[in-house]
Amino acid sequence: MAIRNIVKFGDDTLRKTCKPVDAITKRTKILIEDMLDTMYNADGVGLAAPQVGVLRRVCVIDVGNGPVVMINPVITSTEGEQTGTEGCLSNPGKYGTVTRPAKVTATAMDENGEVKVYEAEGLFARAICHELDHLDGVVFTDKVTGDVISENN
Repeated sequence: MAIRNIVKFGDDTLRKTCKPVDAITKRTKILIEDMLDTMYNADGVGLAAPQVGVLRRVCVIDVGNGPVVMINPVITSTEGEQTGTEGCLSNPGKYGTVTRPAKVTATAMDENGEVKVYEAEGLFARAICHELDHLDGVVFTDKVTGDVISENN
């Protein structure tokens, strides 16, 4: 549909808690399509609604297995740990080491209102945690161990 502007670090929108989606409307579906287009255009693996200026509990993820749409997502369990490098479309060119759960179980509605349960490991688990943090006003640099590195360094 459309490529939206990605909100950059420093914008207050990224620090706000998002409101739940009460009903999946035509507007919600347009938002989801735009978010997917925006994520793919930016070569990202995930994007949360506040990153396009919308304070709703919606995120999209694609770690190479096709798009996943999560509306009102909740992590119901976690297991283990994984530590790796993360970046963010809202802070381009910056990276840091973040520890996240190795396995995550999450529940969310899809774009059709169907409740789905996701059993995620590795990058998919990391992406779910990263995007759900955005829905609560948390950015990856809040969780970085050590320094945030610029790709120009």
